[in-house]
Order: sequence, then structure tokens, then C-alpha cells
Amino acid sequence: MSKSKGNIIDPIDLIDGISLDELIAKRTTGLMQPHLAGQIERQTRKDFPKGIPAFGTDALRCTFAALASTGRDINFDLGRIEGYRNFCNKLWNASRYVLMNTEGQDCGIGGGELEFTLADRWIRTRLSRVTAEVHEQLALYRFDLVTRALYHFVWDEYCDWYLELAKTVLTDEEASEARKRGTRHTLITVLDAILRLWHPIMPFVTEAIWQRVKGVAGLEGETIMLASYPEADPALEDPSALEEMAWVQQFILGVRRIRAEMDIAPSRRLPLLVTGGSEQESRWREENRRYLEVLARLEGITELAPGAEPPEAATALAGETQLLIPLAGLIDKEAELARLEKEIGRLEQEIGRISGKLANTSFVEKAPPAVVEKERGRLAEVQTALEKLRGQAERIAAL
Repeated sequence: MSKSKGNIIDPIDLIDGISLDELIAKRTTGLMQPHLAGQIERQTRKDFPKGIPAFGTDALRCTFAALASTGRDINFDLGRIEGYRNFCNKLWNASRYVLMNTEGQDCGIGGGELEFTLADRWIRTRLSRVTAEVHEQLALYRFDLVTRALYHFVWDEYCDWYLELAKTVLTDEEASEARKRGTRHTLITVLDAILRLWHPIMPFVTEAIWQRVKGVAGLEGETIMLASYPEADPALEDPSALEEMAWVQQFILGVRRIRAEMDIAPSRRLPLLVTGGSEQESRWREENRRYLEVLARLEGITELAPGAEPPEAATALAGETQLLIPLAGLIDKEAELARLEKEIGRLEQEIGRISGKLANTSFVEKAPPAVVEKERGRLAEVQTALEKLRGQAERIAAL
């Protein structure tokens, strides 16, 4: 690749953005082979019809860190940098939520009783373990694995799970002040550690957020650059919290899966029956009832009486516990089957159309390879969707 050949992207354009006309002018000026200017312009218009949007420095740094695998060529894709821009926004918005619930509040930094919930103990354990993983990969210069580990921890665990679990405590009128204080303490201290872990890769966003976080977390210093890098702390780890939280997540995801399969609105609260399960799972269910009812949007959780005949219900498993959502009044069985059969018929026609096109030797040989590959990908997608709908129809018909 060479700037004089007009086939590169200027990193500054990824950071600040550039219009299509400006991009064409930049790529066709000072060429080693001026006669290629027209070809370069056409390709640029095809690749960047609206120019390049501004992604920011941190998103670009995260992208390069994530791509820095050893022993392979890097195939740069604007989709990757867009994903990391979204991640920067995710961290910013998560930080806003944390600060809204901790600034001016008692976070137990200067003392006071702290009661840590299951979610608190779980996220503190995960923080310690991901910190250890980051140190291990930094020692090996595997910045790609550092980025992957931190991305997963922040997006999938801290944002998608812990913040939602923390909301159930902070909005619970029956929760003790010590429990709320423990949750606020965990929110701000884990966020502080996240910012310091990310700072070498994402310096600007983390610095801006940390300037507000430091006071709430009881920290001093002019800049996050001079703050100590987090260390793993085995004293914070609670392996039992990992096991219990895995069961809670399986329970909630089981209910959500049923909603998706039965096309039940996420906003609708559902009754839930449970049966089976170990004594430990029964204890977990009672201790974490609020988590389960709020995040799975349940009217309540009722244990099926021993020997009682279960009603027509959609089912899922959480460990050894069977979850049953009675379908009476939730869906019209015949109407839902009719809807599914109509959709199945539409997909079967689509499969026939695509299969016929791909069976046409003339099309496969004369069409651009990218077009043929796109049709094959579309066929695989439709076949997967058809299998899911057929399975859903079979489950509803069996009710």
C-alpha cells in the first residue's frame, strides 16, 4: 500500500472524518501513476460513498490494539472501528449512570457499614480475575487479548449485567442503607478500576471520565496517567458468587428465550412456575428473587405443588430447576401456528428462489464472485431461520 498509489486511508481522516470530495482529492493528488486517477476515484466513491465519519482517537487506538495479533496480516475494516466507537459511547453512558447514582451520595468511601450483594461479590471477583488476565497478556505484549478481555468484561458483564442488577437494589425501598451503600461503593470503585485498566489503550475518554470519578471514589491526583495501574486482589474473590450468578443468569436468560420464541412482548410481566431443582437452587431462588422477578419481568415465582399436574406451558431449565410459563391467555395457539405456517411458507419460497439461482450454471459462472457468495450466505441465513421457525411451531403444536 502506498499514499502515492492512492490506496491507503489516512489515520487522521478516521479520527476527524473527511467528506467524499476531500477524500477523492487527497487520494488522487501526487500519484506515481496519474493515469490511474479515474480508477482510484471510482473505487473511492464505491468504498466510501458518504466519505468517512469521525470515529475519534480512542476508537482508532482500540481497533489497532484489537487487531495486533502476532504472525498475521491485518485486514483493516471500518466496521471494526465503528464497533469500538460504539464501545466508547457505551462506557461513557455507563459512567454517566454510575455518577448519577453516586455523586453526592454515601458510597462508604469514608466509612460506614457495607453490605455486598451477590452481584457486588460477583463483579468484584470478575474484576480481580480480568485484571490478572490483563497483566498476564501485557507481559506477553498481546494487546489484542488485553483489549478482548477488557471489552468482554465491560460490555458483557459490567454494563449488561451488573448495572442492571445494581438498579434493582438502588430502587428497592426495602433494601437496607448498608446494602445500597455497598452497591454504590462497588459501582464507583469498579468503574475507577475499569478506567485505569483501559487508559493505556483509550487515554482520552478514560481521562475525561476519571476527572469526575476520582472525587467520588475518594482519590486524589491531577491525572489518571499518574494513578497506579490496578492489581488483581484475591482477597476480593468469591468463587461461590461465580457459581450462584451463573445460575441466576441462566434462569433469567431462560425466561427471555421463551419470550423470544413465543413472540411475547418484553414489557409484559409473566407468571412463572418452578419445579424440581436442588435445595441449593431453591435457596438461590429465594435469596435472589428480586433479581429474577425484575430482570426477567415476572409477576411472581410460584413453586408447583408436589404431584400437581403442570399446565400447558413453555419450559426452560436453570440448572436442575424447570421453569414453566403457562401459556393460557398469553398466546392464541391456533393463531400463532397459522402465523408461523405463513412465515414458513414464505421462507420455503425464498429458499427455492435462491437455490434455483445457484443451480443455474450460467449465473454461477458469469456473475461476480462476490454476488454469488452473497447469495450463498443469504441461503444459509434463510435455512437457519426456517429451522428455528419449524422448531417453534413444533413446540407450540405440542402444547
